[in-house]
Amino acid sequence: MMAKYYSLSAAHRMQNDVSAVGSLRWYKPKVDPQAIRALMQKSDSIALRDTSIWFLGLGVSGYLAVLLWPNVWSIPFWFIYGVLYGSGSDSRWHECGHRTAFKTEWMNNVVYHIASFMLIRNPVVWKASHVRHHTDTIIVGRDPEIVAMRPPDLLRIVLNLFGLIDTLTLLKRMALHVTGRIHPDEETFLRTKDYPRCFRVARIWLAIYLATGFTAYWFQNFLPFMLIGLPRLYGAWHHVMTGLLQHLGLAENVTDHRLNTRTVLMNPVSRFIYLNMNYHLEHHLFTMVPYYHLPKLHALIKDDVPPAEPSILAAFKRLVPVLIKQLRYENAVIIPTLPTGATDYGPEVERLLPSAV
Repeated sequence: MMAKYYSLSAAHRMQNDVSAVGSLRWYKPKVDPQAIRALMQKSDSIALRDTSIWFLGLGVSGYLAVLLWPNVWSIPFWFIYGVLYGSGSDSRWHECGHRTAFKTEWMNNVVYHIASFMLIRNPVVWKASHVRHHTDTIIVGRDPEIVAMRPPDLLRIVLNLFGLIDTLTLLKRMALHVTGRIHPDEETFLRTKDYPRCFRVARIWLAIYLATGFTAYWFQNFLPFMLIGLPRLYGAWHHVMTGLLQHLGLAENVTDHRLNTRTVLMNPVSRFIYLNMNYHLEHHLFTMVPYYHLPKLHALIKDDVPPAEPSILAAFKRLVPVLIKQLRYENAVIIPTLPTGATDYGPEVERLLPSAV
C-alpha cells in the first residue's frame, strides 16, 4: 500500500452522500467457498521467513553503508537500505495491519508497529483509515486513501517519489497527535475511544526521534538520521511507483473492484519488496487471503477478472496517457477488458463508456 494520506476536503465530502454509500454491495466472483477458505489459511513459517530476510537485508545493508561512509561505495548499500526501510515497510505495514501475514496475532502486531514507525503512519489512525479504504474503495469523499484526485496533481506525485509531501503531512499529523489533537479528516473514521492510544504512540515516536537527534549531535555525525527517519525520503520511490498502479486511472464511485483496481505482474525483487500486493485486485476481492497465497488466488479467479498488466512498464505506458488526459478532462478512465465468459460489469459501466480510454 502506497503511502497515501490525502485530505478529504469539504468539497470532496459533498460529492457523495454518506448515507448513500453506507450499504454498498461489492461484486464478488463466484468461486468455491472451500477453495477460498483454503487460501485464507495463515502461516507463521512463511511470514517469519520473509520478515527475517527483510530484517537481515536491513541489518547487512545498513551495517555496510555505515562501514563505508562517506566513501562513494556506501551509496549502493544506502540504496538497498532505503528501499527496504522506506518501501519494504509499506507492504509489511499493510499485511500485518490486515492481520493476514502471521497466524500468531502478536507477531502481526510487532511488525505492524515497527513498519508504522518507519513510515511515520500512526498505527491507530491508519488501521481505521485502511478499513474505510476497503469498505469504500475509491468512493470520492469516503475513501481517505485516494492517491490522486482528478485532475491529478502530477507535481505532487513526482515529489512523493522522494517522500516529500507525504512525510511533511505525516510529521504535521504526528505533531498534532503529540499535543493531544486529532485532524478533522481523521475524525470521520477514527473512534473517540482510540484517541488516547493514538496520542501515546506519537509521543513515543517523538522521544525516539529526539534520541536520534541527540545521538547525532553528541557524535557530531549525520549517520543516525541516515538510519532512522531519512530512509522514509530516499527509499520511498519503490512503494510510490507500485502504489500508483493500484487504482490510479481507473473508475471512481463504482461497486466493482474490477473497474477500480488493477493487478500488475512484477519481477521477483519488486514482489518481495511489495509482498505480492501487485495482485491488488485479488487482494481487494478477498482481503483475508494472505499475501503468499495471492498468486494462487489470481489463478483461481483469472477467468472472471481483467487480464493482469504484463509488467510495471506496460502498466505505466497505459496509465500515463490517461493521467495527461485527466489534466484536461477529468472523467477520462481506463475500463479493463474482461475475458470471454466473465460476468459483465453491469449497468454502472454505461456511464463510464463515454470517458473510456
